[in-house]
Amino acid sequence: MDIRLGNGFDVHAFEEGDHVILCGIEVPHDRKLKGHSDADVAMHAVTDALYGAMAQGDIGRHFPPSDPQWKGAASEIFLRHAVDLASELGFSVSNIDVTIICERPKIGPHAADMMTKMSELMGLELSRVSVKATTSERLGFTGREEGIAAIATATLVKP
Repeated sequence: MDIRLGNGFDVHAFEEGDHVILCGIEVPHDRKLKGHSDADVAMHAVTDALYGAMAQGDIGRHFPPSDPQWKGAASEIFLRHAVDLASELGFSVSNIDVTIICERPKIGPHAADMMTKMSELMGLELSRVSVKATTSERLGFTGREEGIAAIATATLVKP
């Protein structure tokens, strides 16, 4: 049996807007996240964790930000590509775990919807998807509410 672990980390700054997209869910907020795509920092971290477990680089390798076709793209395109690539290489996704780091917006009220969305996009049982949040105790850029960070771990298994 071949078991692979990967981790992913992503950061996006805030800009003017009225919601953020996290794990494919629109969360009301007084700003949005700035990025070439939809800036779903949590989904990007999970996607990079999957690529890392496969030793296949990161989102930028597969979807270069210099390519205008990805401007404003939904991050589920990137996630589905990573899941499909894992399958092509003979792996199944065993589980994913993502931690969203921010002071605001509050993630708890939206975490169940985020887990459901990620499980649907990845074809995983809900019990194999973890979405949680923490603050940085008002320290650093997330503590100053300048943006959001996310860290993720993914486990891939090949029989």
